[in-house]
Amino acid sequence: METTGASAQRTALLAGTLCYLFWGFNALAFQAMGKTGAGSWEILAHRSVWGALTALIFVLASRQTGQVMAVFRNPRLLGALVLCSALIGVNWSLYVWGVNSGRVIESSLGYYLTPLLNMAAGVVIFRERFDRFGLAAIVLAGIGVVIQGLALGHMPWIAIILALTFGGYGVVRKQIAAEAQTGLFVECLFLTVPGLAWIFWASTHGQSHFLATPAATFWLMSAGPVTALPLMLFAWAARRMPLSAMGFLQFIGPTIGFVIGLAQGELFTPLRALSFVFIWGGAGVYVTGVWLALRRKPALQA
Repeated sequence: METTGASAQRTALLAGTLCYLFWGFNALAFQAMGKTGAGSWEILAHRSVWGALTALIFVLASRQTGQVMAVFRNPRLLGALVLCSALIGVNWSLYVWGVNSGRVIESSLGYYLTPLLNMAAGVVIFRERFDRFGLAAIVLAGIGVVIQGLALGHMPWIAIILALTFGGYGVVRKQIAAEAQTGLFVECLFLTVPGLAWIFWASTHGQSHFLATPAATFWLMSAGPVTALPLMLFAWAARRMPLSAMGFLQFIGPTIGFVIGLAQGELFTPLRALSFVFIWGGAGVYVTGVWLALRRKPALQA
């Protein structure tokens, strides 16, 4: 007879998997927006506005309006969420620009580096201990980044900035006492101010694509659910399964992005392939370390 706990674990695993599947295929959605004529700034503006509206629906559905008001009465918490808004805004805009500029593979590299960067942040900021698997993973990833720089002829700045901004966002967000729905809504709300200003400027200068065609309207409005839904799935799954176990799923998204880049004919030289061998090696060592750590905790599995 299946226990309720086992069923809940399977549901959480499904939610976590869906979350990373959404993130992996997001590149195609943003490319579809770009094909309507919208540039990265216009996509970011609509992503913020429609993301805030989508997050507001989640806030109302989870009855967290009181928590939203409490955030605005706490200057320190509000300041931390402003920092989160800045980090995620840079991350979103750079990712959209990257996937619409034929740099899907380089963009996916950033999200391979993110969990490894989080490990380093855990040691430096949260005084977590580095085991031999963590050290090996960081070394392999570092070698991979250097080789990637040699293959590109320059350092992979898109990947590095994506990893730093998303990793930094995770570090700051981890220390904020607010639910995911509340935090996302407030973050998008701050980005909505410049977003609405940009949309107004674009519409008055003939630069807006929002109502130009039904396809453009649909895709730009879809930026909200595309942004908010995977974050909600992630938050739901993370509360119901060990965060370390989420590490097994974390590489789904960038792997999908990598395959999309290959399918779209992006340049993939032998040297660039070698860089990904080291990156994947680091990811494999990371996942192995997490798996062994979980096996050493049989009491938690009982």
